[in-house]
Amino acid sequence: MAIKNIWHSFLQETRSYTHQIKKPFILLLLALTLLFLLFSIAYTTEFSLDTVMYPQNWLTKVMNQTHNKVIDSIWANHNQKHILVPLPNQQIQRRGTTVYYHVAHPSNYQYILDEPDKCKQIPFLVLMVPVAPNQVEARNAIRSTWGNESTVQGKAVITLFLVGLTGGSESEKTQQQLEEESRQHRDLLQSNFVDTYFNLTIKTMVIMDWLATRCPQANFSMKVDSDMYLNMDNLMTLLLAPNTPRQNYITGMVMWNRPVIRDKNSKWYVSEELYPEPNYPTYLLGMGYVFSNDLPEKIVEASKVIKPFNIEDAYVGACLKHLDIAPSSPPDPSQFRAYLGQYIREDFFRVITTILGSPQQLIDIWKDVKRPT
Repeated sequence: MAIKNIWHSFLQETRSYTHQIKKPFILLLLALTLLFLLFSIAYTTEFSLDTVMYPQNWLTKVMNQTHNKVIDSIWANHNQKHILVPLPNQQIQRRGTTVYYHVAHPSNYQYILDEPDKCKQIPFLVLMVPVAPNQVEARNAIRSTWGNESTVQGKAVITLFLVGLTGGSESEKTQQQLEEESRQHRDLLQSNFVDTYFNLTIKTMVIMDWLATRCPQANFSMKVDSDMYLNMDNLMTLLLAPNTPRQNYITGMVMWNRPVIRDKNSKWYVSEELYPEPNYPTYLLGMGYVFSNDLPEKIVEASKVIKPFNIEDAYVGACLKHLDIAPSSPPDPSQFRAYLGQYIREDFFRVITTILGSPQQLIDIWKDVKRPT
């Protein structure tokens, strides 16, 4: 009734000034007032988006049980939107005008698939592979190549894959397949973040959390992408070298003074709101970097105060800068290669990591490199 009276009074006032004010201005004023009244109604009735009812598919149910409510989603790539509604006492970061995501700190997320006892036998090295839920072929290629090497130069190695949640009509089927794959191989970790390119920072921080909470006793860990060739012998030689530090050590392909991309059409766009500096701190290219296993806990702690942004490897660099830990150049920088170009067998004897084009290419090259000479 009070709102109705306010509206009636406003109309009376408006009519009295009609001869002085132009019609477009009156319409604008009416629209603004109506908007104000709608917000007033929302406030007085304690209306929130959380009270709106949405169809409860499998993904929404899982997210509701943990941290997020997914309202509207198009999942194909990071340029398309996914909107997360905050539950009480949660923070949402905003990117541009359409994309929202939770802060990267891993305490915002929980594990759906886990292997909490995987490190009971205390591995020397843990390989953590972020991979999309539907990339079964990539996981199987790794399982049959470098991920199958459980002992290298007498040191125990384990390989684990981390996935998030997928969406769309195939989400429930994909989840069932992941659970079956997990039962078969016991090497899958899954957390309840939405698995998109834009959320790679979250994915990396969940990796760090798993290492800090489930496997702190390992000596070294490596975050390595699923499209990589990894020479395990060369990696182990690097880690066993007497001058390789066992604490505060991280190495790979070092990036110095890399400018922040401000082009909104770029895959690597970061707004000034998320990261105001013109250049990133020194960081390791995300394709594959290895680190002493005291660092995950420290990086997770740093992430509590370092504002997240969507370039995952640069974000780890920002956490390291906060910790006053400088990334190290490898003894032979040419061992961490982006691309080798035309296949030459001898090149793969020398590298530690390089990017490949497909899971089948990994299998073919691995077979050729391992064949007797």
